Amino acid sequence: MLEIPTIDTRWVAPWQPEFVGTLVFVVQRGSVLLIHKKTGHGQGKINGPGGKVDPGESLRQCALREVQEEVGLKVADVACGAELRFVEKNGPQWLGYAFTATGYQGSPRETREARPFWTALDQIPFDQMWPDDRIWLPRVLQGVSQAPTPNSTAPLVMDLLFEQGRLLDHHEIKDGQMTLSVDWQFKAA
Repeated sequence: MLEIPTIDTRWVAPWQPEFVGTLVFVVQRGSVLLIHKKTGHGQGKINGPGGKVDPGESLRQCALREVQEEVGLKVADVACGAELRFVEKNGPQWLGYAFTATGYQGSPRETREARPFWTALDQIPFDQMWPDDRIWLPRVLQGVSQAPTPNSTAPLVMDLLFEQGRLLDHHEIKDGQMTLSVDWQFKAA
């Protein structure tokens, strides 16, 4: 277990996430690297490489580690594009951070956890992804392939309400500040 601060969400205040995770979307020449998730949370869905933060690790360190573990890439030019508060009525509570990366070393390779593939930014298979991805992912990816520094805009902060994996509602926190810095070190609870 990680020591995670409580957050006030639109539906629950205070809200206590049980898990903190990261996703990374590598963007190159009008395409984004996605994965077919083979194991664990999200098995069978398409998403970006990612996973849970370990004790002693920061969000940025988690993002870098997970991409290397899941698809064999060392990513660079990493920026946080969103903080996502997954409020589940009947299940685990997740606090998620979506990153973009515009540089990398190596070639994507299939692992026990994921089968990577590139897709055009305008052909993302949202029907095979989590239902909320079509709401926030286009905003996170918007302009990344043309912008030299993807963190030129403030990250998106959003509350998302689910019931058994079904998206019920979502709310963007206007002028929202992220709860955690991407370099904040997680401690064991």
